[in-house]
Amino acid sequence: MADDTRPLASLSLTHVYYDPEDPLSFLCAWLALLPQALCVVYVTLIWSTREVEVALMFLGQLGCEAANFALKRLIKEERPRRIHGKGYGMPSSHAQFVFFWALFLVLFLFIRHKPPHDPARDARYRSRALSRAERVVGSVIAFTAAAAVGWSRVYLGYHTVRQVLVGCAAGVCCAVAWFAVTSYIRDQGFLDWALRIPLVEWFRFRDLLLEEDLCQAGWEKWEEKRIQARSSKARKVK
Repeated sequence: MADDTRPLASLSLTHVYYDPEDPLSFLCAWLALLPQALCVVYVTLIWSTREVEVALMFLGQLGCEAANFALKRLIKEERPRRIHGKGYGMPSSHAQFVFFWALFLVLFLFIRHKPPHDPARDARYRSRALSRAERVVGSVIAFTAAAAVGWSRVYLGYHTVRQVLVGCAAGVCCAVAWFAVTSYIRDQGFLDWALRIPLVEWFRFRDLLLEEDLCQAGWEKWEEKRIQARSSKARKVK
């Protein structure tokens, strides 16, 4: 093993070049990790909630990445000279990723987020409709984060302004198209049909994001369990 001189490769999934003397450059390096962080959030939410709405959004996000992969190899425009050799730069995959996420989230908040009023459902578990102010604040935060990521790619020298803007436009187009597709499959009943497929049922996927407050429902069930435990303990003492 000591005589092994084979060159080693670097797994550069999170490898970001930045200027260690520049605080803004350091901040941009962290902003460049937002897509990876969002993927962790996606997978965590899907695994913990099994909500099909989150799974569909993540599926669209992966499709957006596939579109970026194809566009880069179709256009074949190089990155700025300073980062030359790190793959094609048109369009920016970071900008496309975060603008898909931001716009799809906003479309969900303003179009799809309408919790149904079902008197038969336990009011304690019912999902609360977000106010317009809350939706606006969430939208501003999402787009501010997306714009910051796009700006960071130019600041770090990974992309030109044009490459970032095209990435933003591609992400917006993918988000609008995927939102239209998911709305159609909902309206036509295809989603309900898919949720009845045995394999999907085996994974326990459900569609309650707009109907049930997941945090409150879990807390209420936990409270009921503690009350029952205290009652049982009191009966044993008597």
